[in-house]
Amino acid sequence: MERIRILATGGTFDKEYNELTGELFFKGTHIAAMLRLGRSRVEVEIETVMMIDSLQMTEADRALILKRCVEAPERRIVITHGTDTMEQTAAALGVGEGVELKTIVMTGAMVPYTFGSSDGLFNLGTALGFVQTLGPGVYVAMNGRCFPWTEVTKDRARGVFESVPGLRGE
Repeated sequence: MERIRILATGGTFDKEYNELTGELFFKGTHIAAMLRLGRSRVEVEIETVMMIDSLQMTEADRALILKRCVEAPERRIVITHGTDTMEQTAAALGVGEGVELKTIVMTGAMVPYTFGSSDGLFNLGTALGFVQTLGPGVYVAMNGRCFPWTEVTKDRARGVFESVPGLRGE
């Protein structure tokens, strides 16, 4: 079985809740705990690249994510990411040089894992399944569906990702 690299970048996926102030914050990634809870038997290497809200993500941050994908020895990569700018990072990776032979699947959550009712565990599991079965390319996997980076958009009114063929002219 081929090892999969999981890159954590933050987003709602890894947010914690401060009961005293009501604020959400980052402490670290929950990926290892989620994999244990899901009884995953997939060989992974977890790497924390950054812990930020995707609304604060810059082009330099996206360049760093691309760099980590290029430098990763694994051909299959899952990236946990905030949903607000996931499609922008997917596009940056999709046109990035050096990842043409890699399969990269991005995923996230609408509800923090620590809330107990998060979609993150399901999304992580499906992303791991998709990354093992899809061919090279950049994809976004959310809520049981998987989209090529060229066709994905987030419908903010409904809080879902959907396919728009020809969206990015590919």
